[in-house]
Order: sequence, then structure tokens, then C-alpha cells
Amino acid sequence: MITDREEMLEAVKINALELGDNDFRFRADREVVLEAVKTEGTALEYADDSLKADREVVLEAVKSWGSALEFADDSLKADREIVLEAVRNDCWALEYADDSLKADREVVIEAVKTNRNGLQFASEELQNDPEIKKLAES
Repeated sequence: MITDREEMLEAVKINALELGDNDFRFRADREVVLEAVKTEGTALEYADDSLKADREVVLEAVKSWGSALEFADDSLKADREIVLEAVRNDCWALEYADDSLKADREVVIEAVKTNRNGLQFASEELQNDPEIKKLAES
């Protein structure tokens, strides 16, 4: 088990999931968590709740792995910039977005551009939008 902060910073640069396997105090250390999510967005799962609500931390996580949005604070699941970044990286991230963004045309188009499967998480209205359906079929 890693107990030294500097050692932990280096460890998460190599294997971000070290965050979940070591001293719990590192989960609330912003610098350690930020390094971890830059390496692998899934590390957001192990972050302290206060950091799951930190916009910069979550943005870095979804840049690395869009579906890290699942672990973000609900307030950030409604942040348009964060959700756009997430769906550009991984269409499946739309599943975790706030309902208001599942009904946002641009967000849904970006998700469908990434992978047509993203359409299944859009609002019913946008799932039936002829332009978006055509995009998903191409």
C-alpha cells in the first residue's frame, strides 16, 4: 500500500486505478485525482465526492474516457460543455447526461457522430428526428 503522496502521484501516472487500491486520503487529494483521471478517466469512480463535483477534474476524466460522466456529480451531468466533451469521446456517455441534454440537438448529434448507438439515449423527440435518424443510419 502506498502511503507517500509523491509516490502516489507517480503511481497514478502509470496506473490510475492505484487511486482505488491505496490510502483513502488520496481520493480527496485534488492533484493526485487530477493526475489519475488524466491517465484514465475511470479513476473518477474512486475520487472523493467533492472532486466528482470539481469541474476541471470531471472535464479531464471525460476527455480520457467519456463514460466517466457516470461518476460525476449530478450538477456536472447537466453541464453542456462537459457532456459535449464526453459524447465526442464516447457516445455511451449520453446515457449518464442530464435529461435536458438528452434533448439537446447538438449534444445528440455529436453523440451520433461518434457512434450511431448513442441515439438510443436521446430524448424520444430527437430519436424520431428525421435528420438525426438519417445521420445514425449513415
